[in-house]
Amino acid sequence: MWTAVVKNLLKIKNHHHFARRLLRVRKAKFHPLGHPLSGTRLQHTAGATQPTNSFNLSFGIQKAEALDAKRFLRIQWEDDSESFYPYVWLRDNCQCPDCFLHSAKARKLPFTDLNVETGVQGIALSNTEKVRVTWPDGHTSDFEAGWLKKRCFSRHSRAEMQDELHLPECQFWGSDLQMPVMSYEDVLSNDESTFKWLTTLKKVGIVLLDGAPTSKGELVRLGKRIGFLRLTFYGHTFQVEDKMDANNVAYTSGKLSLHTDYPALQYPPGVQFLHCLKQAELGGESEVIDGFHVCNQLREQNPEAFHVLSSTVVDFTDIGVDYCDFALQSKQHIIELGNNKQIIRINFNNATRDSVLDVPLETVQPFYSALREFVTLMNRPEHTFCYKMKPGHIVTFDNWRILHGRRSYQSGERMHRHLEGCYLDWDVVMSRMRRLKHSLHGAEN
Repeated sequence: MWTAVVKNLLKIKNHHHFARRLLRVRKAKFHPLGHPLSGTRLQHTAGATQPTNSFNLSFGIQKAEALDAKRFLRIQWEDDSESFYPYVWLRDNCQCPDCFLHSAKARKLPFTDLNVETGVQGIALSNTEKVRVTWPDGHTSDFEAGWLKKRCFSRHSRAEMQDELHLPECQFWGSDLQMPVMSYEDVLSNDESTFKWLTTLKKVGIVLLDGAPTSKGELVRLGKRIGFLRLTFYGHTFQVEDKMDANNVAYTSGKLSLHTDYPALQYPPGVQFLHCLKQAELGGESEVIDGFHVCNQLREQNPEAFHVLSSTVVDFTDIGVDYCDFALQSKQHIIELGNNKQIIRINFNNATRDSVLDVPLETVQPFYSALREFVTLMNRPEHTFCYKMKPGHIVTFDNWRILHGRRSYQSGERMHRHLEGCYLDWDVVMSRMRRLKHSLHGAEN
């Protein structure tokens, strides 16, 4: 059935752009991310939209008319669906060289020059593919049909655009995770592999790269493949090993409880890489949980505890000397919510949670009770995936979503456990992902 649909689409001259898009949807639907994810338990976030209009076969315009009473442009498409565009938005987004710098994809029109109550002087349609709007001052703006279609203000179209820009869909997992594994060298040398790695990282939250050389500096190479590493008070990279007078609990051989890194920063790093250079013979196994999955369960099972952890501001601190001396202090919600109440980040590191607790006296006990519920839930066996890194492994994971820990290990001169770590911001990772998508799958309006 899919083959027939695609062949028909390719025959439609005016719809070649959508045909490419449909082929990509087909590939994503039936081969989500390749074999590393087969068997993983999947649950979709509320952000995932149902494909109600995704297969609208027409970007051609049948009719364009001005609705002056509402100050809307009404577009009737060839499939008889319709879209509405406010005049002020159209004038604000004029694509002519005077109003828009195409080389930078940036608006030139100053907001002070925008008449937010503007009307229109005229509307003209050209060959079902372009609408020309003439404004009261005589300025004209041309809008391509595909550009308008993609920016339709319907709820579905807006959700579809946000999905494309931000990839909010998650695949949740527990102890049954089948760790996605990819070749380190493939990721470094092949754009398709790099794109697959980053999209898998965004969707699943964790990917293991295999086959890296067991020498320091490989994370710098990997970071340059994306863009650049984030410099922190522990340097561009940091060495996780048992150290005398350790300035971080990670630099010991003891057990590390599940945590996210660096909530003491106002803006914690989004992505973390850990490269195994040497591994202990006994102990040192890594543990990870899908924090978003656990938070969703907490919201269902104990809404009051979820509310406390998502509304109470908690102090985190980190003081010491490394790349330079530092004295960090931040305030974070342990469960950070976005504007529509979806979970966007977890900020929890018990080691750096400050003794300062800036809350009213009567809320202290409820806070501790809520945190106990959360920690108990995250440590349940069905949520924890355990694995042991080998030299040459690089684990890459979402530091806003994945809580990670480590079992204790025996440290000595004969076998010294050594990981090198680094951070990146999600802005850098998402930027590379979009650029790769553009280069691999072609430009879109």
